[in-house]
Amino acid sequence: MSVGAADQDEIASEQKYFDAAWEAREHKRQTLGGAAGAAVGGKASIAVGQAAKAQIEQLGDPDEAVAMGRFDQDDGETYYVGKAVIRDGDGELLVISWKAPGAAPYFTASYDDRKGVARKRTFEVERNRIVSFDDVVFADLAERVGELTALEHEGIDDAVLRDLEAGRDGEMRDIVQTIHSMQYELVRSDLEQLLIVQGGPGTGKTVVGLHRVSWLLFNHAEQLTPADVLVIGPNPTFTRYIRQVLPGLGDHQIEHRDLRGLGPQGSTGREEHADVARIKGQLRMAQLLTRGLVQRIRFPERAAQLDVGPATDVAASFDRVEVEGALSRSLNQARSYNAGRAAMRSWLTSMVSIRARRGVQVPSTAIDAALERVWPSLTPQMFLRDLFGSRDRLLAAAGEDFTAAEVRMLFRPAAERVSDERWSLTDVALLDEAEKLLNGNGVLFEHIVVDEAQDLSPMQLRSVRRRSRSGSYTVLGDLAQSTGPWARDSWDDLVRELMFRHPASIAPLKFGYRVPQQVYALAAQLLAHSAPAVEPLSVVRIGPAEPDLRQVLAGELGAEAVRAARDYAARGLFVGIICADEQRPGVVAVLDHNDVQYQDTRVGALGSSINLVGAVDAKGLEFEAVVVVEPQAIAGQGAHGLRLLYVALTRTTKFLTVVHSGVVLPIPGSDPVEVPALQKASADEKKPRPAPRAVPVPDAALDKFSADWAAAMGVRLAADVAAAAQPRLWNAIVDAFADELERLREE
Repeated sequence: MSVGAADQDEIASEQKYFDAAWEAREHKRQTLGGAAGAAVGGKASIAVGQAAKAQIEQLGDPDEAVAMGRFDQDDGETYYVGKAVIRDGDGELLVISWKAPGAAPYFTASYDDRKGVARKRTFEVERNRIVSFDDVVFADLAERVGELTALEHEGIDDAVLRDLEAGRDGEMRDIVQTIHSMQYELVRSDLEQLLIVQGGPGTGKTVVGLHRVSWLLFNHAEQLTPADVLVIGPNPTFTRYIRQVLPGLGDHQIEHRDLRGLGPQGSTGREEHADVARIKGQLRMAQLLTRGLVQRIRFPERAAQLDVGPATDVAASFDRVEVEGALSRSLNQARSYNAGRAAMRSWLTSMVSIRARRGVQVPSTAIDAALERVWPSLTPQMFLRDLFGSRDRLLAAAGEDFTAAEVRMLFRPAAERVSDERWSLTDVALLDEAEKLLNGNGVLFEHIVVDEAQDLSPMQLRSVRRRSRSGSYTVLGDLAQSTGPWARDSWDDLVRELMFRHPASIAPLKFGYRVPQQVYALAAQLLAHSAPAVEPLSVVRIGPAEPDLRQVLAGELGAEAVRAARDYAARGLFVGIICADEQRPGVVAVLDHNDVQYQDTRVGALGSSINLVGAVDAKGLEFEAVVVVEPQAIAGQGAHGLRLLYVALTRTTKFLTVVHSGVVLPIPGSDPVEVPALQKASADEKKPRPAPRAVPVPDAALDKFSADWAAAMGVRLAADVAAAAQPRLWNAIVDAFADELERLREE
C-alpha cells in the first residue's frame, strides 16, 4: 500500500525504531573509534586498531538509513533488514544484515511461495528519516492472483519501480533495497563454481556481481578476505564508475583492475589492424613468446670462450661446452627465466671462485657482465620490443605455428627506447604472459569477478586464469554486446579456458530494469540480425518519452548532437554523447568551439554532466540521457557493428536522442524508424523476431499489463496533441486517429 495521511501514526512508530537503531549504531561507531584511536604501538595493539577500523567501515555512513525494509513472519516475529548488523546495548538484534542467511525471506518470498512471510515492508528513507513505505501482503496477493499485473507476478513492485526512477550520476550505486529474487539467488549461489551471468542491457548483472562479492565475503569469512578478491573491468572508465559500490556495502580494500592494465604495462593507445589483434589474441602466441624468450639464452655465436673480467685482466674463462651445459641445467631446473638466470649466476660465481688466480677478488660487476652475454636481463617491455622489432627473432620464435605472412603482420619497427614504445590493448595480455615467463606467477586470488567478459580473447582469458587460485569466478556479460576481434555467440570457449577444479554454470537474467520500454523496443529490432540466439529482454519500465529521432544534413551532425546534449544537461541530467570514431572529431570541434564543459571517457574520465563516449567504451555505462550520433557510422565499425549500435542505443535510463543523416537502424528489410510496442510472442516464435518477447504470464495479468502501457501511451499522445493543436481541433484529431487505426486493423 502507498502511505497516506492515515498512516502517519505507523510512520511515527517506525521512526522511533529507526531512531533507536541509529543511536545504537552510532554508539558502536564511537566505541570502535576509541579502540582504533588507542592503537598506538605493538603488534597486538595495531591488530586491535585495524579490526576496529574494519568494523567501522562495515557500519556504513552515519547519514545512511539503518534499514531499507522489514518482513513479518507468520509466527509474529519481525525482522528489519539493512546493510549492517545493529544490536542494542543489551545485545538484542535490531537490524540484520541483508547478507545474513536470516534475511533471505525478504528477497525470496512471493505470493506463491511465501517462505513463512506474511508481509514485506519497503521503506523510502531520506538519510534516516522515513518518508513513506510500501507493504506487500502475500495472502492478499494470493487471493487476487488473477488480477495481478505481469510485473507483480514476477515480484516487481512499486518500490522497485520507484527506485528505478532515481537519478544517475558518474558512479554506480548499490541496489540492496531493490534486489530482485532472481538476482538474489545468483548473489548467494555457491562460491566454488565458475558462474557466468548472461544479462542484457540494464539487467543489473554488474551490481549482481558486486553484491555477490559482498555476500561471499560475509558468508565465507573464514576462507575469503577482501585481499582474496579481484574485480576486473574492461577499461579505466568502467572501473572508476563501479569503484564505490563495494565500499558502499561495507567492503573495502578490494582490488579493482581493468583489462587495459592487467599486467606489468598498460595499454598506451597503440592502434592496430583487427587481423593483427586477432593473431595476438590466440593461444599459440604463448608458445611463440616461450620460444622467443628461450632463444635469448645462448652462448655467443662467434666466441670461442666466455671470459669473466676485462680483456686485459681475465679472471676466469669457460668453453662453449661447459657454459651451454650450465645454461641447459639452469633453464630446465628453474620455473621462470629469472630464476634460471639466478641459478646461472650462482654457477658462474662458484666456478669463478675456483678458477680465479689465488688472491684475486673478482668484482660482481664482472660476473654480471659475463652473465649478460649469455643470459640477458630483460623486462617484459624490453623482451616484446626486441621480439616484435626483429623479423629474424620472430621467424625463429614462430616455429611451425605461424605462416610467413602472419610473422610479417606481427613485425613492427621498435622504438628507439623502451620507454617510447607504444602498446596496444592486445599487447597487454602478451606483456602479462612475458611477466609470467620471466618471474613466475604473481598474486593469486580466491575469487575473481570479470565484467563485460564477452569480448575477451583466449590470451586475455589466460591472463585472468593465471590469477585464480581455485577456479572460483563470477563472469558477467552479454553475447548480444560481444564485438571486436573475439566476438562470440556462445560462452563455450570461455568455459574451456577458465574452468578448472570447480563446475561451470550459466545463468540468464531476463528482466531489463534500467532501459525504458520505448528505447528497448527500438534497439531490440537489431537482435534478430546481430545476435539471433539471444532472447530479447522483458523490460519493466515505461520511460518518460519516446526516442527523439532527428534527421539532419551530414555536416550538421555534431552541432545537433551537442545541442541535444546541452538541452539535457541544462535539466540537470547525466548525459552521454555516443558516436563512432569517424564522427568524434566533428563532435569535439563543436564542443570546444562552444566552450562546453565535458568529460572524455578515452582518458578514463566520467563526469556528472556531459560525457563523450566511444561506442566500444560505452559498454557497461548508464546515463540518464543519451545522444547517439549517426547510427549508420556506428554500425559500420567492424563485422559486429550492429551489436555496437545495440550497445549505444541501450545506455540510457530515461531519454534517447538519435541524430542521423542516414537511416536510424541500418538493417535489411526493416523500416529504419519503426518503433514497435512491446508484444507478447508465442513460445514457438521463429527468427527473425520483430519485437522483444515478454515473459509468459496468465492472460488476465497480460491484459492488465497491456492496459497500463496503453494508459501511459494515451497520456503521451494527448500531450502531443495538446501541444500541437488548438482545443477546438482535438475532437477532429481523435476521430481521424480512430479512423486510421481501424484502417490499419483491416489491413
